[in-house]
Amino acid sequence: MDKDAERVHHPYDDAIIITLLIADYTTRRMLINNDSLVEFLYYPAFQQIRLGRDQLCPINSPLVGFRGMKVQLMGTITLPVVVEAYPQQIIKEVSFLVVDCSSSYNAIIGRPTLNSWKAITSTYYLSIKFPIEYGVGQVQGDQLAARECYLAMLAMD
Repeated sequence: MDKDAERVHHPYDDAIIITLLIADYTTRRMLINNDSLVEFLYYPAFQQIRLGRDQLCPINSPLVGFRGMKVQLMGTITLPVVVEAYPQQIIKEVSFLVVDCSSSYNAIIGRPTLNSWKAITSTYYLSIKFPIEYGVGQVQGDQLAARECYLAMLAMD
């Protein structure tokens, strides 16, 4: 375990930010949030994946952000997500709420997906481990990206 900690610059309180393959598009700056009850895909990332708005399923439920602001929901979409590289990978369909608001993240992965991966997250090691057919797969968080996202969010405020 201590070998895993060598990859991380201590002390810190950084978020777990990872890269995943969503619908065959490498998507960086994905926040892992154990508190989120849904998965979010921000509209700019949705556009980068080159998906059409006609592929979204409409949704008529309001979403209120942390500051009490209403967030524009574009719709929902289910997309294949690949975690890590073969042979230590898992592939799952993930249902995202597509939102049109500013964020330094491209997406937020919450509890439903983490549970479907049977994932264990570690903020200390900035990593996620999950069972695969022959052992344990792991995705390492990107500490530099976490700090860049944090600073970008501060600048937006």
